[in-house]
Amino acid sequence: MVNRILDLLIQYKAVEFGDFTLASGAQSKYYIDVKTAIMQPELLSEIAAEVAKKYDFECIAGVAVGGVPLAVAVSLAANKPCAVIRAAAKDHGKSQMIIGNVKGQRVLLIEDVTTSGGSSKYGVEELRKAGALIDSVVTVVDREGGAEELLAAEGITLHPLVKASELLA
Repeated sequence: MVNRILDLLIQYKAVEFGDFTLASGAQSKYYIDVKTAIMQPELLSEIAAEVAKKYDFECIAGVAVGGVPLAVAVSLAANKPCAVIRAAAKDHGKSQMIIGNVKGQRVLLIEDVTTSGGSSKYGVEELRKAGALIDSVVTVVDREGGAEELLAAEGITLHPLVKASELLA
């Protein structure tokens, strides 16, 4: 099967080699930079179209920063609302953790990259606190570092569009 998203990630050089510390704190010899790659409209629109077509949801949500452009693009492709989960609470304005209405909605969380699943778990927890119904997370790339297992323990299914092993093959 041809994976257009995989091909575009390679084309837009989403993988860099070197010594990196990941958000999870783990050390890695490679870095998957989906945030920069999705600045290319060809890749962003391909991801959005795939998610809009393949998954059933009423609202798409993304954790700031990497999930925001993805959530907005999917929202536009699916013509469904989106929500943004803040990385931290604000001390001014409404002080809300989630921008957008998710209460009682079937929400799909989208991530740029998952490794341990910590960011996804945080997003799921915040969405549930806000009254969202959520049982799935879509990630552009899963580094296969435990996210699937961590999320499964929370009753969440992880759906990677691409696995790191495919990207590195």
